[in-house]
Amino acid sequence: MVDSGDDATTRQRITDALRSAPHDASGLSTAVGVPRSTVYRHVEHVAQSIERADDEQFLVAPPECRECGFDRFDDPLNNPSRCPECRSERIAEPTFLIE
Repeated sequence: MVDSGDDATTRQRITDALRSAPHDASGLSTAVGVPRSTVYRHVEHVAQSIERADDEQFLVAPPECRECGFDRFDDPLNNPSRCPECRSERIAEPTFLIE
């Protein structure tokens, strides 16, 4: 778990975690102690905040189908339920990093 102090907000803890290493939503959920279902909403806000900063970049490795390798999903900040190419449900979560 990333230690950013007791009074750090969830988004501050997510930002600190992404500055230290790449994480997917499941990893962030574990690292900051929030449900995976809320991580994507928080990550969107973190991305917007970082976008406004001049000295950092929010990077996303998009989700990828484990069956056919498809990785051109419409929204890389989302966890799709199935692949539009092969219809497989074996989708690797997107990975996030702040550099």
